[in-house]
Amino acid sequence: MALIHGGQLQKVAAAFNIPESNWLDLSTGIAPYSYPIPDIPTSLWQQLPQPNEQLTIAAQHYYQAQQLLVTNGSQAVIKALPSLWRQQCSVNSIVYLPLHGYKEHQQAWVNAGYTVAHYHEQLPELAQLTPHCVLVVINPNNPTGKLFNRDELTDYQLKIDKLGGLLVLDEAFMDVITPTQSLSSTLTAQSTLILRSFGKFFGLAGIRIGFVVANQHWLKLLNETLGPWQVNGPAQYIAQHALQNISWQQQQQSNLINDSQQLGKLLFECFAHDSTISIKGTTLFQTVTFSSNTVAPLIYQALCQRGIYVRLTDNQQALRFGIPCPEQLPRLGQTLKKILKSCR
Repeated sequence: MALIHGGQLQKVAAAFNIPESNWLDLSTGIAPYSYPIPDIPTSLWQQLPQPNEQLTIAAQHYYQAQQLLVTNGSQAVIKALPSLWRQQCSVNSIVYLPLHGYKEHQQAWVNAGYTVAHYHEQLPELAQLTPHCVLVVINPNNPTGKLFNRDELTDYQLKIDKLGGLLVLDEAFMDVITPTQSLSSTLTAQSTLILRSFGKFFGLAGIRIGFVVANQHWLKLLNETLGPWQVNGPAQYIAQHALQNISWQQQQQSNLINDSQQLGKLLFECFAHDSTISIKGTTLFQTVTFSSNTVAPLIYQALCQRGIYVRLTDNQQALRFGIPCPEQLPRLGQTLKKILKSCR
């Protein structure tokens, strides 16, 4: 069964009978500012995709990784991992997953027949981990914003390596974390895979490109499984330029920090009357979590009726707000305040 994600504006607009052009879409954690598309050589549109050595070098520098694989986003890797792990380890592994987080991870492992054990805000105890287990960590978590530091994850990396297990670190939102808590620069374990997203921070999710940081064994295995021509030539060219453009990256960080602070301030003002909520996130999204699972769906419906699309989380207990541009903030604030006033 397909999972529900943000970014389905066409479907939502049709359901509420409001033209797409009239919507404020804050349903994803994709930056509202996108890297400007450079002039793309015509040959890249005409040829089959070729390996781009300059892109690999740029990505190695940006992610501080010695070796990596360019992929068609993270989703293909997430879907392929369970069957690849079964080839590597025939034991019926336990897969530890966050209770709240990007559910495509869980669906992939469950569909492959693995036993799943959930952990909450804290990782399972080191002593609790079983031989040949799989631990999936979304860092920072989407949608909760929970962040684990590098030292803690290093302990888990070493433990899981000794157990003959697999550590999967989904760092899709790590670009906006300063100082970075990524393990990509210090990756030494044989059984750790790090997934990095390009489209979220650079605001270009549509070109579908991502990276896997791992040892050569896993990179070769993934490359053979995913097959040739994973990423089209124009996408590689755009990503190469974006990863090399440090001044643009610095400006993007500054814009996102400012805009996320303004969003956080607005959300605190709107929900100040309710001491039972929490507001957490990153500079790419802010998540409002309620004490019950009845309030969020009501506010979600009310926002949609007014042409504002946010992400209702899978547990129906939280709303995740993508980062609006400054000119979009007044509309969001005025609408939220009207809705909340009518609910009191």
